[in-house]
Amino acid sequence: MAQGLIEVERKFVPGPGTEERLQELGGTLEHRVTFRDSYYDTPELSLMRTDYWLRQREGSGWELKCPGAASVSGPHTEYTELTAEPSIVVQLCEVLGAGAPGAGAPGAGGVAAVLGPLGLQLVASFVTKRSAWKVVLSGADGEERLLRVDLDTADFGYAVGEVEALVHKETEVPAALEKIHHLSSLLGVLAQERAPAKLIVYLQRFRPQDYQRLLEVYGSKVKP
Repeated sequence: MAQGLIEVERKFVPGPGTEERLQELGGTLEHRVTFRDSYYDTPELSLMRTDYWLRQREGSGWELKCPGAASVSGPHTEYTELTAEPSIVVQLCEVLGAGAPGAGAPGAGGVAAVLGPLGLQLVASFVTKRSAWKVVLSGADGEERLLRVDLDTADFGYAVGEVEALVHKETEVPAALEKIHHLSSLLGVLAQERAPAKLIVYLQRFRPQDYQRLLEVYGSKVKP
């Protein structure tokens, strides 16, 4: 698979005092932004059922989340993020069992050009209001790690927060997780608290048959 950053994150239910607590911890509000996310999959959810998540974000372009090694269990997720369209196209073709499109360079036409040939269609689309924070935590070894905290409210009324770290190598994941869990604890998040992603709640409310398809694969395990 093409190389990409490894995203390690933990979702939680934010409270009315979460932003104030972030300020107390020295967090910096980077921006407030509103954007639309559109998710694509086959009618059978061939991507989501194998833990791949294809998204087009307004103003940011395409992203494919690919399953990480998940070497450490717990209330977090680990994905490799692909954002270069040629890499996304190659990975989509591999996951969906299709040959590379066209005779030229794979992905030269971009993701939009292969949606139809690969049988991908719009599955979910919603608008999110986000406040994005950054927090720098110092470890016992004196090393500082930047963590990002996003507080989201979707246009269908669901609010969720996430603490995220981006790393380059699998060996960096345990240290990132330690920081994520530490910051989560400082924010008052319970040790085993899990909060579903906006997409999962959207499917549960508006596409219950698709939600049921995912339950058959993952059970109560939160994705993505």
